[in-house]
This record gives sequence, structure tokens and C-alpha cells, in this order.
Amino acid sequence: MTRRLEFTVAFPMIDPSHFIPLAIAAEAAGYGSVAVPESVFYPETVSADYPYTADGGRFWPAETPFLDPFVAIPAMAAVTTRLRFYTNVLKLGIREPLLVAKAVSSAAVLSNNRVGLGVGLSWIPEEFAWLGQQMSTRGARTSEAIEIIRLVCGGEYVEYHGRHYDFGRLMVRPAPTEPVPIYVGGLSPAGLRRAARLGDGWISVVNSTEELASVIPQLHDLRREAGRDDRPFEIKAICSDVFEEQGFRRLHELGVTDAMVCPWYFYPGDPHDLDHQRSSLERFSAEVMSAFE
Repeated sequence: MTRRLEFTVAFPMIDPSHFIPLAIAAEAAGYGSVAVPESVFYPETVSADYPYTADGGRFWPAETPFLDPFVAIPAMAAVTTRLRFYTNVLKLGIREPLLVAKAVSSAAVLSNNRVGLGVGLSWIPEEFAWLGQQMSTRGARTSEAIEIIRLVCGGEYVEYHGRHYDFGRLMVRPAPTEPVPIYVGGLSPAGLRRAARLGDGWISVVNSTEELASVIPQLHDLRREAGRDDRPFEIKAICSDVFEEQGFRRLHELGVTDAMVCPWYFYPGDPHDLDHQRSSLERFSAEVMSAFE
């Protein structure tokens, strides 16, 4: 049976004071989740190109506000009852996994199991250098970190002995009463393999429909190779060329299970204005989401 297409509101680079009212509005309008971005700091200069723009430049200015997701998510959870939240994406390669596990577990408990963890690597050498992490091992460490977070969020005594992380028996409480889903980002062959082998789903960058049509079959093949094609698997995608019902139907046919949207960019008006953001949430729900109920 084909899953119903879900809709997530993405919160990229919005005013921090809008998080609470937009979460309330999103729940009232029937959205399933909010995707919360993150960035620890903005280096004035970076020694690598941004991989998702033609010229390698960052498309957001230094003053762009990024709330810590593990502060923002419990705040939004406190004023909602059904809405879910996930990071899009947390740069796991620059963080210690035990500290991430503690934050995720706490947020999941406070939200009554409404938290998911979207993870990626980071492309900025300065983030690794200034946070005391090794960039050359980021992929392997992220894979181990995913395993560690799953273990620790179970709430029982666990130990881990990997190539990059090693610790004896420990327990983290409180623990969520349901597993925290982990969605793995990345378009590289290694990233897709990591998602297929370790993830509860895959989470996209801003892709075109054509790109998704190429990537999704690869994910299914990799999941079969990993012996995990019988398990539930979410595909969360934000698409650069889809704004209306027919386009979202095409994404659903391709295998997307959760469409991430920013409706305030779909309609005329100031995309930074709170009233426009709220009215756009309501309009998109009435005009597009209602067709998938």
C-alpha cells in the first residue's frame, strides 16, 4: 500500500521570533512536521567551496540567524501537541555523539516522542578545525555516531568499541519511550550508502525533480544490497521546481514520502513577513495538501 504524502514546513533562515507562531500555525493547518536548520557559526572566510551553488559561494549572509535546534524544538513542542520536528540537517561530523545523544534524548522526552534527527557531515574545514574534530574522518565518524546515538537513546547500559569512538558501559536517562528516527543526508555515493545502511530515511538538499528521479532508485538498490529493503524508510525532499499539486503528485510517484515546503516563497508577498508566512501556510494547505488527504 502506498503511503500518504506528508508535508513538512522547512524553517530556513527565518526570524527566530517567528518559530513559535509558525509552529502553532503549521499544526493548525495540518502539516506533519517542522524541519529545523542549524549552523554553529559563520566563518568570515572559508577554505572550501559550498558544494550546492554554481560558483561555490554561500548564499546566506553572515547575519542569518540559526537557533540551536535542541533549544528551538522543545520550545515549539511546548506549544503544540501533534506536530513533529526534525533537524535538517545537524552536522554530526563536527560533534561528539554522546553529547548529541543526550540532547536528542532530552528533546524527545520533552516532546513526547515527536523528534527526529536529520544528520549530515559539514563541508567547511574551519568548523572541524575550530571545534577540534578531524575532517578527513568525518564520514566514518558519522557512521559510528549514528550507531552510538541509536544505542544511547535506548536508555539502557550500552558500550561501544569502534575505530573512532570507544567507551565502556554507560546509561543516559531520561530516554524516549520510542526510537528516535534518524534521517541521513548526502548525495555522494558514500552518503547514499550510509543512508541505505544506517538510516530510517534519506533527507535531501534542494534538488530538482529530475535529480530525485535519479537518486531514489539508487537508494532502493542500496537498501536491497544492505538487506534492509523490508524496513520502513522515509524519503524527505525539498524540490526546487515543484510548487503545485501536480508536481507533488509526481514526487509521490517517485517515492517521496515527505515533501518539505516553504509556502511563503510560493505566493506573492514579503517572504520575511510573519503574516504572509502564516497566510501562505493556510493557503498551501487548502490548495495543495487537501488533495492528498
